[in-house]
Amino acid sequence: MTKAVLLAGTNSGVGKTTVSMGIMAALRKRQMEVQPFKVGPDYIDPTYHTAICGKPSRNLDTFMMQVDGVKKTFSHYSENADINVVEGVMGLFDGMGATETASSAHVAKSLDIPVILIVNVHGMSRSAAAIVKGFAEFDKDVKIAGVILNKVGSPRHAQMIIDSIPDIPVVGTLPRNKDVTVPSRHLGLYMAHEQDFDTDSLASFIEENIDLDAIISLAENAADAEEYVHEEQKEPDIKIGIAYDSAFCFYYQDMFDAFRSAGAEPVFFSPLKDELPEVDGLYFGGGYPELYISELEKSKTTKALKDLSADGIPIYGECGGLQYLSTSYEIEGTVYKMADVLPAETVLTKKLQALGYTKGQANGDFIKGTIRGHEFHYSATYCDNDAKLIYEMERGKGIVDGKDGLTEYNALASYTHAHPASFPVESFVEKCREYKKR
Repeated sequence: MTKAVLLAGTNSGVGKTTVSMGIMAALRKRQMEVQPFKVGPDYIDPTYHTAICGKPSRNLDTFMMQVDGVKKTFSHYSENADINVVEGVMGLFDGMGATETASSAHVAKSLDIPVILIVNVHGMSRSAAAIVKGFAEFDKDVKIAGVILNKVGSPRHAQMIIDSIPDIPVVGTLPRNKDVTVPSRHLGLYMAHEQDFDTDSLASFIEENIDLDAIISLAENAADAEEYVHEEQKEPDIKIGIAYDSAFCFYYQDMFDAFRSAGAEPVFFSPLKDELPEVDGLYFGGGYPELYISELEKSKTTKALKDLSADGIPIYGECGGLQYLSTSYEIEGTVYKMADVLPAETVLTKKLQALGYTKGQANGDFIKGTIRGHEFHYSATYCDNDAKLIYEMERGKGIVDGKDGLTEYNALASYTHAHPASFPVESFVEKCREYKKR
């Protein structure tokens, strides 16, 4: 029997991430096996989920993965958990444009799991009931099974609101508490490994103010996950080096698993500290290279990449990886030398350059077809006049003029962060096999 709840907010900033982390921590404190999930293209919140639950958090996104991909992922990872906790994204019904696609509501409907709605009630009383009623009636196919009131002023304040919501149980009332928020920066929250976060105190705060038994009971109303045949991981015959440190930390766990399923062993290394490992391909994800730019400029990895790329090793980079693989990176007027693999220069800007989902048609040596992903960056990349870009964007900004996917030799990098649901992992792995066999 599948037990699951989706924790959604009325809007961004209502405390959804903190509440989700707290509930996960409190359930783990009860010795329950908790499988975490996160709606949307998020790299940061899942690191907290993973640290708390002791197992990788999985993203669920009906745009990048399509509904069937969401169902497959949920089916595969929910089966061995006592309870599955899904953290939503933005407001419950916020999706792409005026559609439900990629919203928390779309995921909840696709999986047929109950929703617990988190409402910030600071500065209101009975009006909170009107908000809950509106959310409950907006789409009757979304099962809002419970409500959590956040930033409650007093027990009397909480009771006034509870008395005004007769039809949906209030399963928690959280008083204001500045000690349980997670600080943010220009690309979102800090990663879990960068924070000394007191999950024991957070769990205790949740236990004192939320009815965990009620949440567990509501989770029993989830539909059983559909059954799918899942691919077995192949015996690895190649190695792919994955840049993984404080500068490069934006990855989907599903991408690593997809590499393994295709017969590639991930070899994690730090471009900040390590020499390049002996591998058959390289993957540089997104992250915060701008915060470690001096170290990257001096690193042994940076200095070795250009010759290795010219030798033909397959390299794939996303966003931070694109910036790093460029010739240079200008930050506040200072130009830093980068790996010089791709014919382009990157400049860090003060304004957000792009944010949202992307969709493009790729026509390259090891990547073809429709690529769905997302972009989020404060930089601009300026390519040489003869540079080759292989993504024709149907949605999203890309690098320039509706194009993304800058390529040179067997290296490819883009502002698009791809998900393995549409990224041709097996084609990339096969290109690495060809390189190994030369």
